[in-house]
Amino acid sequence: MKAIEIRKKYLDYFKKHGHSVIPSAPLIPENDPSVLFTTAGMQPLVPYLLGQKHPEGKRLTDYQKCVRTNDIDEVGDNRHLTFFEMLGNWSLGDYFKDESIAMSFEFLTKELRIPVEKLYVTCFAGDKDCPRDEVAANAWKKAGILDGHIYYYGKSDNWWIAGEEGPCGPDTEMFYDTGKPKCGPDCQPSCDCGKYVEIWNNVFMEYFKDEKGYRKLEQKNVDTGLRTRKDDNATRRKRNTI
Repeated sequence: MKAIEIRKKYLDYFKKHGHSVIPSAPLIPENDPSVLFTTAGMQPLVPYLLGQKHPEGKRLTDYQKCVRTNDIDEVGDNRHLTFFEMLGNWSLGDYFKDESIAMSFEFLTKELRIPVEKLYVTCFAGDKDCPRDEVAANAWKKAGILDGHIYYYGKSDNWWIAGEEGPCGPDTEMFYDTGKPKCGPDCQPSCDCGKYVEIWNNVFMEYFKDEKGYRKLEQKNVDTGLRTRKDDNATRRKRNTI
């Protein structure tokens, strides 16, 4: 399936589930002096994640052109590119973890026809700032993810924030098992051997980080990202495990 076909399926699917399709924002941010380029799909929507009303409503979907410079040292392997499109669906104070995960699972298994036994997911392990995300894990079990296919990791793997401060939160990430042999007894989605490739990331954006630490946002948001660009099926390289 070509990237343009995945894009159409994605936008059509979320439009059917009440999301308004919005255009890609400019590659050079209009009102964000913190970055030179738009590096993630969430950046143009930061004002709405913080509570400003979007003219198209609380459910949005789009594909956003991005230039990723923060992991440029990793560009050139089989998973990282500089320029790519990021598909996204957004809940601005509307649905949260359960509905987000149910839609993600249905899209992957019904629309893209990925066998459920090929799917693995990771959830936030919890720390002093945010509890272990059993809500997301239980939602995956309810959706149909198999026993033994759910892993927990810390902030270095399952937490998203665009910069040093701003809206952020725990995420749950979806991986495809390529079928390669395990590199060892500890091989799992956090491994960098290439057996598991990240294909989607749902961020439960309910916090704001500044120099004082973390505080809850007034509304709970969902920010998702799925890259579609020829050979680029993953987002960040996995580094540490808990």
